[in-house]
Amino acid sequence: MPIETRTDDIRPSLYPETVYATLPSQPSSLADRVVALRALPQLDDLTEDEFTWLATHCTERVAPDGASIFIQNEPSHHLHFILQGEVHVHRRNVGPTTLFIGRTSPVTGKLPFSRMKTWGADGYSFGAVWTLDLHEDLFPAMLLAIPSMAQRCVSLLLDRVRDFTRADEQAAKLVALGKLAANLAHELNNPASAAQRAAATLSHNLSEEDDAKYTLGRLCSSQSELDAYRAWITQAREWISTNAINRSILSSPLAATDREDELLAWLEARNIPNSWAIAPVLAESAFPTTMLDALAAEVTSAVLPLAISNFAALIRSARASSTIVGSTKRIFDIIAAIKDYSYMDQVPIQDVNLAHSLERTLAMLQSRLGHVIVEREFDLTLPSIRAYGSELNQVWTALIENALDAMQDRGTLGLSTRIKAQFAFVEIRDDGPGIDPAIKERIFEPFFTTKPLGTALGLGLDAVQRIVAKHFGSVNVESTPNFTCFQVRLPLDRTLVY
Repeated sequence: MPIETRTDDIRPSLYPETVYATLPSQPSSLADRVVALRALPQLDDLTEDEFTWLATHCTERVAPDGASIFIQNEPSHHLHFILQGEVHVHRRNVGPTTLFIGRTSPVTGKLPFSRMKTWGADGYSFGAVWTLDLHEDLFPAMLLAIPSMAQRCVSLLLDRVRDFTRADEQAAKLVALGKLAANLAHELNNPASAAQRAAATLSHNLSEEDDAKYTLGRLCSSQSELDAYRAWITQAREWISTNAINRSILSSPLAATDREDELLAWLEARNIPNSWAIAPVLAESAFPTTMLDALAAEVTSAVLPLAISNFAALIRSARASSTIVGSTKRIFDIIAAIKDYSYMDQVPIQDVNLAHSLERTLAMLQSRLGHVIVEREFDLTLPSIRAYGSELNQVWTALIENALDAMQDRGTLGLSTRIKAQFAFVEIRDDGPGIDPAIKERIFEPFFTTKPLGTALGLGLDAVQRIVAKHFGSVNVESTPNFTCFQVRLPLDRTLVY
C-alpha cells in the first residue's frame, strides 16, 4: 500500500500563503503510474516487477503551476519521481542575491546513501506537476527489490554535487564581481569626476581668455606695452613652474591664509575687480607680490586689472589641464591594474610573482585602504611559481577583504612572502578582534558566515580552500585576540602542481 504523505511534509505553516502540491482527489491507476515511470530515463531497463514495486509503494501528488513542492531548510523525507511537468529550484537568503539553480532532475529529493536532512533550496512547480514520492523508511526495501537503484542513486548524487557546486561557484563569482565592480567604481569615479570638473573649468576659461586677449590688445597704449606684458607672463609662468615643488610657504593652513591676505590687500589697494576670487588662485601658487609689482611697473593702471585677471585665468586653465592629464593617467593606471589582476589576454597558467600578485590585489581594493597601514615583508629571493594567476588573485582578494572586514577598514594589514624548502608561503595578517575559537573549525565550510544575513554567501573561504587545493597547496589560520593570520602554502616545483 502507498504511504500516506503527512500534512507537515507538504504544507508547512511557515508559508501559509503558498499553494502546495496535494494528494489527488482521484488517484491514478497502477498501470498509469507504471507507464509514467517508464518514461523516466533514470529508470531505463527496470523490469516490469520493479516498475510495479515503485508504483505500488509511492505516494502520488499533483500540483498546479507555481505550487510549492519542497521548502528550503524544512526536513526532507522523500525521494521524488517527477512524472509530469518540471520543478524549478532556487536558494534564498544566502547572500545579496537569490541563487537560481534551475530545474531538478526527474528523480530528485532525498536519495539512499545521502546525508541530506533538510532541503537546501525551494522547489516550485513549473506548469502542472505530477509526482510519486517514496518515503525514506522504504529505501532499504527498495534497494532489495531493485538492486540497480543503488548505482542509479549514486550517479544522481554525483550529478547533484556537480550541479550545485557549479551554481555555488557561479554565485561566488557574481558576489566577487559585484565587490570588485564597487571598488572600481569608487576608484574610477574620483579621477573621472576631477577630469570632468577640470574640463568644464578649462572650457569656461578658454572663452573668457579669448575675450580678455582682444580687450587687452585694445587697452594697451603701444605695442611695447603689450610685448612687456607678454614677456611678464612668460616670466611668471617660469617662476611658478620652477617653484612648484617649493611648498614651504604653504606648510600650514595659517601660512596659506596669511599669504592670501597679503595678496588680497595688494589687489584691493589697486582696485582690482574680483580680488576675492583672484587672491586664492595666486596664493595657492605661492605667487610673490614682488612679481605683481613688476607687472604694475610695465603696464598702465587701465591695463593692470585686466592683465592680472587674465593671468589668474591662465593659472586656473593650467591647473585644469594638469588635473585632466593626471586624472586620465590614473584611469589608465587603474585599467592596466585590472588587466594585470585578471591576467586578461593571457594564457590560463602563468609564471606568477607572488609579491606582484598581492600588490595588484591591493590596487583593486585601494578604496578601502584609506585608514589602513599596510606592512609588506616580501622575500625578494622567492622565485615565480607556475599557477592560475587570476584564481590566486581571487584567493588574495577573499583573504584581504576578510581582514579588512574584521578591522572595519581601520588597522594594520600585514602581507608577507617567504620560501621554505620547496614551498612558497604567503601570509595575510590583521589586528582585528580575532576568530572565535568556537567557530574556527567551521570557517572553511561552504555557506558558513558570521556576517549579517544577506551580506555574504559564506563561500569566500571555501573558494580559497578549493583554489589552493587545485594548486596542490594548503591554507591554515592562526587567530588570537587582535591577531589573525591566514597562511597559504604553495609548491614551487611546477611538476608537483601540474
